[in-house]
Amino acid sequence: MIFLTGGARSGKSALASRIVADSRNARLIVTSRADDEEMRARIRRHQEDRPLSWVTIEEPIDVIEAVRSGSPDEAVILDCVTIWVSNLMVEHDDDHILEMVRTVASELTLRSARSVVVSNEVGSGVVPMNEVGRRFRDLHGFANQEFSTRAESAYLVVAGRPIVLGDIADVR
Repeated sequence: MIFLTGGARSGKSALASRIVADSRNARLIVTSRADDEEMRARIRRHQEDRPLSWVTIEEPIDVIEAVRSGSPDEAVILDCVTIWVSNLMVEHDDDHILEMVRTVASELTLRSARSVVVSNEVGSGVVPMNEVGRRFRDLHGFANQEFSTRAESAYLVVAGRPIVLGDIADVR
């Protein structure tokens, strides 16, 4: 599993697509909802940028089942954890959300094909002014840590360029 994080519009999704571009079988799990025209247009642009042979699963909540339902030799892109965590916050408590994150991270590491997880980095800004904002920032930060520590490699994507995030063993 490869973990990609970075700011909005930093090139994470495009990089994820390039990483699995050579895969004959690929599945893209998208967590966003097409609730308005701007989001529908954004989704259409993303669809036009990927191969027609890829299977796209639009799943805003049950990402566990979306990961499990495919073949283990099929490359997977999960795009994106940020929206998924936000979607889950409406109906689930923090402990349940983190358990779901751990389950997805574990499932992705067990696959024989490459998995790429895309997530925004939201912890570098100011402390949110309200409880919901702080809850989201904290949950999302824990989710990113879970995926990052389980990943074979992790990158911070800035202006379309990946920066390697080192392993804790490299810190002395």
